[in-house]
Amino acid sequence: MLEAIRERAQSWVAKLILALIAVPFALWGVDSYIRHAGDTAAVATVGKQDITLQEFSRMLREQQQRMGSQADTPEVRQAILDAMIHQRLLVQQASAAGVAVPEGFIDGIIAGVPAFQEGGHFSQAKFEEWVRQQGMTPQIFKNRLRDDLLVQQLESGFLDTVSAPRAVLDNIIRVNEQQRTLSQAVVGADRFLAAVKPDPDGAKAYYDKHPDEFRIPERVKLELVVLSQNDLMQQVTVSEDEAKQYYASHAAQYQSPEERRASHILIAVSPKATDAERKAAEQKAQQLAAEAKKNPAAFPDLAKKNSQDPGSAEKGGDLGFFGRGMMVKPFEDAVFAMKAGDISGPVKSDFGYHVIRLTEVRAAKARPFEAVRGEIEMELRKQKASRKFAEVADTFGNTVYEQSDSLKPAADALKLKVQTTDWLSKEGPFPFNSDKLRQAVFSDDVLKNKRNTDAVEVAPNTLAAARVADYQAASMRPFAEVKDALIQRLRQEQAVAMAVKQGKEWLAQLQQGKAVEGLSWSNAADASRLKHPEGYSVPVLQEAFKADMRKLPAYAGAEEPGKGFVLVKVSGVKDVAAIDDNRRRAYGAQLNAMLAREYAQAFLSSLKEQIKVTIKKENLEKSGQAG
Repeated sequence: MLEAIRERAQSWVAKLILALIAVPFALWGVDSYIRHAGDTAAVATVGKQDITLQEFSRMLREQQQRMGSQADTPEVRQAILDAMIHQRLLVQQASAAGVAVPEGFIDGIIAGVPAFQEGGHFSQAKFEEWVRQQGMTPQIFKNRLRDDLLVQQLESGFLDTVSAPRAVLDNIIRVNEQQRTLSQAVVGADRFLAAVKPDPDGAKAYYDKHPDEFRIPERVKLELVVLSQNDLMQQVTVSEDEAKQYYASHAAQYQSPEERRASHILIAVSPKATDAERKAAEQKAQQLAAEAKKNPAAFPDLAKKNSQDPGSAEKGGDLGFFGRGMMVKPFEDAVFAMKAGDISGPVKSDFGYHVIRLTEVRAAKARPFEAVRGEIEMELRKQKASRKFAEVADTFGNTVYEQSDSLKPAADALKLKVQTTDWLSKEGPFPFNSDKLRQAVFSDDVLKNKRNTDAVEVAPNTLAAARVADYQAASMRPFAEVKDALIQRLRQEQAVAMAVKQGKEWLAQLQQGKAVEGLSWSNAADASRLKHPEGYSVPVLQEAFKADMRKLPAYAGAEEPGKGFVLVKVSGVKDVAAIDDNRRRAYGAQLNAMLAREYAQAFLSSLKEQIKVTIKKENLEKSGQAG
């Protein structure tokens, strides 16, 4: 159990952290200290706990980093807020129910995440650097992780309470895995296109009635100057003496910490166990400890037969090597107080009683300078670039503001390059995917007064200033320019409508048992609700599985948007012959998960009736100004 829980949690957290590394969810940097001055205002209150503007804005920026500017819509904002409210409701309920995550368990999970390790060992410096880059403190991150684990534990309880009846599972399997033999015939628009004559008058009428379809949004070409800490790293150097001095002053950072390898026998105790059950578990552990001390060589066999930790029992209780902070505290304290070969216990933890055998000690070992020189040089270059960035950021911002008729002075002063862009619209993709830069570029001061934008933070430790090099106002594409393409499009739409009409008529005839000439049926293919043969669209398959099977062949059909109509013939049906337990288990797991989600939603609804939730729309709207 100890190893299983640790591995599962570390795997989940590692994925979360890797996702956050790949897509940073906060743009913290030079102007963040003044930008969030009012962010302690609440966008919602759940019970007595606020969801602050700062927290909501951080989650919104995370979504924007993943999805782009289209993420900032009223629907997305509401979905993010709903998710945050749901988590607060569940965390409060978990706490009220006495569900807790031990501090040592949190520390152990974090220590096991590869992103926080250096040379295979946990690095406090790397962990603190990472959380700082995300705009958090280590404690804020731990609190967030603890809340997520609390919610996980509560949600897993729903899964444990549902179980689909066998008869239901068998019916679902029969429906899903029934095979139908299909052929299809396409009634395409191409066979009707020749009958549709070009209609310039109709095209002009459509053009006049749908002006938004032919609007060209206002566009700009930009000059752009970017000041980036990453670019500054290429301009700084680190001497060997500097690297050696850093190595000497941070010696502890470049040591492989002591690690120990232990095996254990766990006698698990439920949090709801009675005093008698706890006493019985402790006595069982004492008995096993006595047997193990009498015959240490028998420890693996004792673990296989008695340990209630499924992750390690089959390995004779072996937990492998681990350092401090990777196991729950009582267990860790006992292991690091032992000598190799010692057997100790029972040791009480949140999981129950442990009998422990320390099998090996791997002493702390300093990593040689040459092995870490590259890491040190990179760290020092990063530090120098960070200091330089902080030093010149004001110069950059002041220069583009004070000499607002050109970006060249700022570029020359800091040895930067003036870049140019192609046409950019207000609605389309934008450099760095920065809405703040987009808003600055399309402001009156920049467009009408032809000034530089202010220096805008477009990414962590990255400032950009832009200037409009060319501008096109919003306009309509002339009818003459779109006439030919519009005529062809309208012809195609009419041909599709004719194909759909004809297809529906032929379908009615086929369903009445009448023959239809001129149809070209495809080769027969077997399909099920799980197995879709190549070339069949989902709408066509859905109709095929709605067809009445009392008389074969059976016919169905569906529209194919932009193409025409597809007829489908069902010529055979093959039902599931037998259902084995493995399939029942696989389907049961999926169905139970679906039912658990439904139960969870119902539970959330009930919590909303018990715990007061207040949404402050005026503060929610301000969140768009925070990034």
